[in-house]
Amino acid sequence: MLQRLYDWTMRLVDHRHALWALAFISFLESSVFPIPPDVLMIPMILARPSRAWLIATVALVASVLGGMLGYAIGAFAFDSIGSPILSAMGKGEAVAAFNTRFNDFGFWAVLTAGITPFPYKVITIMSGWTGMPFATFVVTSIIARAFRFYIVAGLLWAFGPPIRDFIEKRLGLMFTLFVLLLIGGFMVVKIL
Repeated sequence: MLQRLYDWTMRLVDHRHALWALAFISFLESSVFPIPPDVLMIPMILARPSRAWLIATVALVASVLGGMLGYAIGAFAFDSIGSPILSAMGKGEAVAAFNTRFNDFGFWAVLTAGITPFPYKVITIMSGWTGMPFATFVVTSIIARAFRFYIVAGLLWAFGPPIRDFIEKRLGLMFTLFVLLLIGGFMVVKIL
């Protein structure tokens, strides 16, 4: 099933409405869809590097709007919609334990999920379910998703096809290390 979704997504790259397809995928990925927008973004930017910033902006706006849908699912329909989505992703058991500490680290959770390969949709739903302040959620989502999408767009714009392999295989790890170092730095400053 996942392979069919991936193949369908890849066919959208050459479609004349590829930007709309990217917006649709980015929106859905933030709340229910399992394939990240990078799958579309990367070949779209490589095909038309002059549109890199537009493509990243479309992904950013649609992703944040989709994140708001995920937040609404968590806030208003967790039992009927949110819980089954999280259970299907293998995150159902961790929900109760996660809820008790989530809002203490809400900013960092949204930032981490928005930048790293961790499924952003899990955090969008959890943010609504735990009652994270909506403004905090939206601002953090904008920061995280902009960071991620504009870094990808910038790398592809500057280096073209040779950087693709690095982005697809190692950029997620680099983003994760960056977030860990950032959080670690703040913890060290707090302790000192």
